[in-house]
Amino acid sequence: DTPGGRALVLVAEDREPRERWWLHAALFALALLSMTVAGAIFAGMPSAWMMPSMPSGATLAMLRTGLAFSVPLAAILAAHESGHYLVARHYRVNASPPYFIPYPPQLGLLGTMGAFIRLRSPLYDRRTLFDIGVAGPFAGIVVAIPILLVGLARSTTAMVPGATLAHQFIIVDGWHFMLGDSLLLDLCRAIVGAHGTLALSPLAIAGWTGLFITCLNLLPLAQLDGGHITFALFGEAQSWIARFFWLLLIPLGRLWNGWWLWAVLALVIGRGRLGHPMLIAPERPLDGRRRMLAWLSIALLVLTFTPVAIFIPD
Repeated sequence: DTPGGRALVLVAEDREPRERWWLHAALFALALLSMTVAGAIFAGMPSAWMMPSMPSGATLAMLRTGLAFSVPLAAILAAHESGHYLVARHYRVNASPPYFIPYPPQLGLLGTMGAFIRLRSPLYDRRTLFDIGVAGPFAGIVVAIPILLVGLARSTTAMVPGATLAHQFIIVDGWHFMLGDSLLLDLCRAIVGAHGTLALSPLAIAGWTGLFITCLNLLPLAQLDGGHITFALFGEAQSWIARFFWLLLIPLGRLWNGWWLWAVLALVIGRGRLGHPMLIAPERPLDGRRRMLAWLSIALLVLTFTPVAIFIPD
């Protein structure tokens, strides 16, 4: 017991948790398949690809074209979640391996809803929380940027007008879907000398998705990566920052209504709360090096922020 009436209980695992690796492998295989179908659709395969009239050999040949999208996107997702997982295990935090989420590409275009890990034990202090939270976005962006640069170099300039905040597009079943700009995307376009409106290659679509996933995860809400980082940096003030950003999503939804969906998902992820759960010892602050990385992660949010993500032009 402490003078303030608080007690600290340290618990150590007597053995490693038994993981259902077959489940993680099965989910990854299903997600890779659905992302491959999405990539094939981007390459011109009809979205109703399971039509009995289509020869199986042609189907498999078209599916192979989808690997140019699914493999790099899977690498970005795996890097992001492995960053979280490896740092968590370094601190002996009970964390699950990544769960990959397959999703029918006919409903969600990309063929996946991302991936996540579960932290099954409480975290001790803000430094542990920060290291686990920041490892994912930085690991993912390190993989996403080279993929995006190569993909942009392989994309072609199209004789179609761009849109405000969107200067690249994909084609699905004859429909043009515009993909939004971000400061980091504009920088990568400048590096490879891309001009005008781009018809993105499958590799570039994967890189664009990696940037957008990083942006979403860095929002300072609930138990997103940005929520972990903001709580580690500012402590209990994170709840006020989260409320401000959540309210900001409402007017942003007039630009892209996906922000309204994300506002709902943030509440679901946080189980109705935008603030971060308390730690065992939240009073221990970040050191100087970690504070610098925290501000770099906030800068990364600004650089990857995409006001208008995806839409069909009028």
